[in-house]
Amino acid sequence: MTTDTLDIKITKTAHSRLAETDFDNLPFGKVFSDHMLVADYADGEWKNFEIVPYGPIAMSPAISALHYGQAFFEGIKAYKHEDGTVSIFRPDKNAIRFNKSAERLCMPTIPEDVFVQSIAALVDLDREWIPAKENHAMYIRPFMFATDPYLGVTPSATYKYVVLVGPVGPYFSKPLRVKIETHYTRAAEGGMGYAKAAGNYAASMLPGRKAAEEGFDQLIWTDAKEHKYVEEMGAANAMFLLDGKLVTAEAKDTILDGVTRDTVITLAKDWGIPVEERKLSVAELAEGAKNGKLTDAFGAGTAATIAPVASFVVDGEEYFLSDPASREFSNKIFKTMDAIKYGRGEDTHGWNYIV
Repeated sequence: MTTDTLDIKITKTAHSRLAETDFDNLPFGKVFSDHMLVADYADGEWKNFEIVPYGPIAMSPAISALHYGQAFFEGIKAYKHEDGTVSIFRPDKNAIRFNKSAERLCMPTIPEDVFVQSIAALVDLDREWIPAKENHAMYIRPFMFATDPYLGVTPSATYKYVVLVGPVGPYFSKPLRVKIETHYTRAAEGGMGYAKAAGNYAASMLPGRKAAEEGFDQLIWTDAKEHKYVEEMGAANAMFLLDGKLVTAEAKDTILDGVTRDTVITLAKDWGIPVEERKLSVAELAEGAKNGKLTDAFGAGTAATIAPVASFVVDGEEYFLSDPASREFSNKIFKTMDAIKYGRGEDTHGWNYIV
């Protein structure tokens, strides 16, 4: 349950936009609720936790986040159960990753309980914004950025923490046609690929746009050194059922340690399916598609949920996989996760944080 140990000042909006919102038309990430949470870091501590009406944030044009990239975010979802209960899915896991990102970008961490409580307080206030229908949720976007108005390449001494929430529908509307990227690089060893840094996503936009112009829905990135091994998908972790085993890249410094990824791995182990977190070569993936040993392929992420891959292209050659509707593993994963998130299935791992 939401606790009252974190002192949060609440200023409610004078006019709710709830009645004006078309819940049958929810483009992802474009609709926000009535309120947002803000807090400041200065003098070595977090302070001034407030929930205020959603709106612009005043800032100096010289803040270091705009010039040197000290900015990162998280992605979480809250769900409404049939009985009206509201739950947030695994926010404790996001709290851990939030602080890993902060440390990598030389930014202050937030105590995990403060992170979870601040999010829960905002979700609780704007719970009426959570769509009460299948494949819909409230998307939660916590983020932090540097605020020192100083043009010097040095870590900021002040920061702002903000949480936005808003209703969302499905991120992808169809199975994906994917290009395996062998020129551009998302992340390199020793870099910050495991952090949800804003700059990581900026670097992906040009190759993503080029791929879209070629008729692809997503990219699968390969390693920076040889472009030989599969790493992440554009908006999710890439996961494969190959020769009866769940295979995915190990969550090291080039791979985001996805919450959905971890959930899929945990469920697979619960069901007795072997899991291999290892290097997977593009050649092995292509061979698996040819000989029929690659029986499932999907992206796993908070926004994407479980996004089936219909086909992938390597150096101009396209490999088609089985009909996503017939795939036993990814469909079972999707249904099981949804049952837990929406309160229809038993939450044996305690993943739902009830608000």
